Amino acid sequence: MEVKNLNKQLLASVLAKNGDTQSDLAKVLGLSLSRTNAKINETDGAQFTQNEIAAIKKAYALTAKEIDEIFFTPKVS
Repeated sequence: MEVKNLNKQLLASVLAKNGDTQSDLAKVLGLSLSRTNAKINETDGAQFTQNEIAAIKKAYALTAKEIDEIFFTPKVS
């Protein structure tokens, strides 16, 4: 499944609710902060992989619905 439209605000709220920063998220994913930021901002087509999404789900105890809302919201024109 391809990420349709990353909901950056919702992802940021999950991090904030857990007292985490993008740097903490990068550590969860085993990525550099710059690579994590590229994926959050979808720079040059960078996207989170299924394994990374699964790691985020586990680390932040997210439901399947929350994951869908963050990562798989269809783009609205």
